Amino acid sequence: VQNASDLLIKPLENFRKEQIGFTKERKKKFEKDGEKFYSMLDRHLHLSSKKKESQLQEADLQVDKERHNFFESSLEYVYQIQEVQESKKFSIVEPVLAFLHSLFTYNNLTVELTQDFLPYKQQLQLSLQNTRNHFSSTREELEDLKKRMKEAPLTCKLPGQPTIEGYLYTQEKWALGISWVKYYCQYEKEAKTLRMTPMDQKPGAKQGTLDLTLKSCVRRKTDSIDKRFCFDIETNERPGTITLQALSEANRRLWMEAMDGKEPIYHSPITKQEEMELNEVGFKFVRKCINAVETKGISTEGVYRTVGSNIQVQKLLNAFFDPKCPGDVDLQSSDWDIKTITSSLKFYLRNLSEPVMTYKLHKELVLAAKSENLDYRLGAIHALVYKLPDKNREMLELLIRHLVNVCEHSRENLMSPSNMGVIFGPTLMRAQEDTVAAMMNIKFQNIVVEILIEHFRKIYSGPPEDSAAPPVPPPRVAARRHKPITISKRPLRERPVFFGASVEDSGADQLSQTPNGSISTEPPRPLHRSRLPAPRPGVDEPGQPPAEVEVGKLVARLQDGGVKLAGKAANGVAASPALRTSTLHARRPAPRPGGCGREGECDGVPKPRSHADKPVITRPPVRPPDPPCRAPGPQKLEQRPDLIAGTAEEMPSSMVASRTKFFETASRRTSSSSSPQGRIPGDES
Repeated sequence: VQNASDLLIKPLENFRKEQIGFTKERKKKFEKDGEKFYSMLDRHLHLSSKKKESQLQEADLQVDKERHNFFESSLEYVYQIQEVQESKKFSIVEPVLAFLHSLFTYNNLTVELTQDFLPYKQQLQLSLQNTRNHFSSTREELEDLKKRMKEAPLTCKLPGQPTIEGYLYTQEKWALGISWVKYYCQYEKEAKTLRMTPMDQKPGAKQGTLDLTLKSCVRRKTDSIDKRFCFDIETNERPGTITLQALSEANRRLWMEAMDGKEPIYHSPITKQEEMELNEVGFKFVRKCINAVETKGISTEGVYRTVGSNIQVQKLLNAFFDPKCPGDVDLQSSDWDIKTITSSLKFYLRNLSEPVMTYKLHKELVLAAKSENLDYRLGAIHALVYKLPDKNREMLELLIRHLVNVCEHSRENLMSPSNMGVIFGPTLMRAQEDTVAAMMNIKFQNIVVEILIEHFRKIYSGPPEDSAAPPVPPPRVAARRHKPITISKRPLRERPVFFGASVEDSGADQLSQTPNGSISTEPPRPLHRSRLPAPRPGVDEPGQPPAEVEVGKLVARLQDGGVKLAGKAANGVAASPALRTSTLHARRPAPRPGGCGREGECDGVPKPRSHADKPVITRPPVRPPDPPCRAPGPQKLEQRPDLIAGTAEEMPSSMVASRTKFFETASRRTSSSSSPQGRIPGDES
C-alpha cells in the first residue's frame, strides 16, 4: 500500500500532466486559431466585388494565410488526441499492473491468487507489447498522413463520408431586405442530397436541418451580384433558385464539381417556336411598346439610339412572353423606362426567326437601293413592299408609321430618318448569312428604311399600278466617278457642256464634216447620267458613219490617259480644246514663250473657226476646262500603242496619216517639256 504512491499514483499524475495537459494546450490553440480564422473569413466575404483588384488580392492572401495556420493547428490537435488515446492503453494499465504485482508479491496470503493471476499477467504483458509496437507503427503512418494533408489539404475524402461538406452562406430574402445566413452543408453526389444545418440559430427561432434534393447547379456571374464566390442551385423542395456563397474561388470550384455545376449561359428569353414568329402576342407587344413610346418618350433625346439595361430588357421580355399570362404587363407604369421599352422592341424584332422584310426579298431590296435612279428606287421598293406576306406588311406598316411620328419630333429627340435607317435597317432586313458581302450591304439596308420613312404616305396609300418592280435601268459603260449613293434631295450641281465652239454658239444648229466628207446636221447630244455603249464595227446602224463614233471613242481614251489634243483640224475633224485631262493630275509647266503652231495659232491660242470647222465630238468634259495652253501630261504616247493603231483599218488613209503626224508631234513635245529653251528647233507643227 505504501508503494502505491510510487507505482500507481505518480505515474498516473505524470501522464495527466504531460499528455492530457499538453493536449488541452493544443485544444486552446486550435480554438483560438479557429475563432480568428472564421472572424477574418466573415469580414472577407462581406467585401464588395466593386473594390479594387489589388485590395481583393491582398484580402485573399490574408485569408489563405489564416486558413493555413488554422489547418496546422487542427492537425496538431487531432494528432495529440490520437497520441493520448493510444498511449493511455499502456501508460495507465502498466502502473496498475505493477501495483497489483507488488501487492500480490508482498502478501503471502495471496500466493495462490498470484499463481492464478500469472496467465492473465503474461497475456496482458504480451498485449501491452503488441499495443506499444502498434502505436509506434501507427505514429509513423500518422506523421506521413499529416505531411500529405499539409501538401494537399482538400483532396482527402474518407470512405463512407459525404462527397463534400463545409460552410456555405445562403442568401435569404426578407420583407425588409436581404441577409446572408451561415450553414454547414453536406452533399452526397450519388443521391443528390444536400443537408444544410444552420449555424447562427437565434433564440426562439425554429430553424432545423434542411434536407434538399438537387436539380441543377449554375455558377453565378460576378457582375450579376455584389458578393463573390456565388453559385445558384435549384431543388425539388423549394421553388426558385437558392444563391449560395462559398468560402473562396477554389472552394466554389470544388462544390460545383461535386454538384456537376455548369457555367452560366444567357439564352434569349424568347425561345419557344411560337414566340419567334409574328403572332398575336408579338403584335400586342409591338403595339404596347409603340403606345408607351409615343405617350411618354417621343421627345426624349436619342430615343431608340440609347440602349437600356440588359437585365431589365430580359426581365420585361420574360414577363410579357410568359406562357402562363402572355401580354399581362403594363408598359405605362413607372417600372419600365423608355430605354428598356425601345431596347426590348428592337430585341424582339431582331430575334424573329425571319426578319420583317423576309430573306426572300432581301436581295431585291438591296439591288433597288443600289440604283442611282431615285425614281426607280422608290418604285422598286414600293412594289416589293406589297410582295411581303400580309402579317409582315402589317407589322412593317405599324413600325414605319411609328417611326414617321418619331421623326416628326426630330427637333426634340434629334432622330432624323437617316438615323432611324441606321438603327432599324439591320433589324428589319438582316441577311440570312453573316458574310463580308452582307456587311457591305448594311448601308443599303439603311437606305431602304430611310426611303420607307420619307415616302410612307405614297407607299402605303395603295399598291402600285403594276405589282412587279420596274425594269432595271441599263448598266453603265464607264465606272462611276466618285458619285456617292445617297437619297438626298439636294439639287444636282450643274456642269457646263462644252463643244468645239463657244458657249454662246453651243445652242445653235451644228454643222460638222465627217472623215468621209459628209455633212452632219445632228445637234450635240446633252449630258446624260448613263452613257450608252459605242456601236461596234459591223453592227452599226445604216446611215450612221462609223468613223465619227471611233473619233469620240479615241478622245475618251485620251481623256482617261492624261493626254490632251492640240487645237488642230485633221481632215475636217477638229479636237476641242475643252477636252482636257483631270485637274487631279500634277500641275503642268508654264506654256513655253514664243512657240507658234500653224498660221493663226501662237502661244497655244487657237484661231477662231467658222461653223464649217466645228467638231462633231459631243462627249462633255468631267470638269470645266483650264486655259488651253498646257504641256502634255507625264504619260508618254509610246506607252499607249492601242491609241495609235486601234482603228487604222476602219479610217481613210488621210485620216491615219494625219493622226500619226499628230501623235509624233505630241510625243516630241512630251519628251522636251523640261528643256530650257522650251521648244524644239524646226518644230513648226
